[in-house]
Amino acid sequence: MSPALRRPGTRAVAGLGALVAAGVCFALVATTTGLPSFSGIDQMPLPGGADLGDQPYEITAEFGDVLSLAPQSSVKVNDVAVGRVTKISLTPGSWTAEVTMQVNGKIKMPANAYAHLEQSSLLGEKYVQLSPPAEGTATGSLADGDRIPLVRTNRNPEVEEVFGALSMLLNGGGVAQLKTITTELNKALAGQEPQIRSMLSRVDTLVTDLDTHKEDITDALDGVNRLAATLATRKQDVGTVLTGLSPGLKVLEKQRGSLLTMLSSLDTLSTVAVDTVDKSKADMIADLKALAPTLTALADSGKDLPDSLQVLLTYPFTDEVLRGVKGDYLNVYLDVTAMPGTQIIPALTPPAAGTQQKGSAALPLPLPPVTASGTEGTR
Repeated sequence: MSPALRRPGTRAVAGLGALVAAGVCFALVATTTGLPSFSGIDQMPLPGGADLGDQPYEITAEFGDVLSLAPQSSVKVNDVAVGRVTKISLTPGSWTAEVTMQVNGKIKMPANAYAHLEQSSLLGEKYVQLSPPAEGTATGSLADGDRIPLVRTNRNPEVEEVFGALSMLLNGGGVAQLKTITTELNKALAGQEPQIRSMLSRVDTLVTDLDTHKEDITDALDGVNRLAATLATRKQDVGTVLTGLSPGLKVLEKQRGSLLTMLSSLDTLSTVAVDTVDKSKADMIADLKALAPTLTALADSGKDLPDSLQVLLTYPFTDEVLRGVKGDYLNVYLDVTAMPGTQIIPALTPPAAGTQQKGSAALPLPLPPVTASGTEGTR
């Protein structure tokens, strides 16, 4: 070592120069733009993390509670790491948490994807699970800068929450009452085993029938859904109808007393009518029985009754009379059947076949034949 370096003043000057050089270097680093910043060890990527590829895209998700999620946590799809959490912050103007993630550019997710905060095991790490929506409802594709809103994020229950609920159940949540419930059930079901078995059998039959008709039930629900959709499109018309019904309902409300009085009067009338029918039942039955012979005679008359009514309505010039009118004179033919033992005065001798009565010329109209059974023909 040289004598100059062994001097205290020389060593002080050298140390001061090294300090100044370090300060200048720090200032240059601090003022140089384009260099990555380092704010903490949490920005260092964990070994064995997900491969982000050459062109990862950045998305954000809004959570109501991120629990103990930390930066550099995994982002998974179907439990396969495809990205990592880069930042966790409070959403501006809100009390929700905003999680910023980077995802491998080769991973394509729908624009309406869901984000779930899950835990790998009972005491394992927390990570963000990205999942697509229900089948057939996926739209678009997640891109750089997209945001998953609060309505499409949730989290699994924490171990502490599960233990807390279990503690509440065991300490004062009703375990002590289970014995009472079991005892009362045993008392209620004791001796009712056949009925319970029958009830379970009927329930099984009901469930089987429901399962058999599940397609019909689904169709019915679909029909109700279509009806609801139709009503939703016509809600203005429904509102107009309901508005139009309002005056009528008000009138009914004003006339409620009159309506009640009318219904009460109808009840009284019904009571009187029933009492009248009960009291006159015997007389009515007797009258109907008395009408039975008359109705029987009318039924036996058959076609004669309408024929006689036809003659009655055209009396005295019936259709048969009009058939006998020839020009300016009237011919009448009568067929008379005499009772056995009737004496005809004078005696009637039927003319021989092919002969004519004396003094009689050929008749203008043919006469009906006269039989020997006591029939008299008169003109």
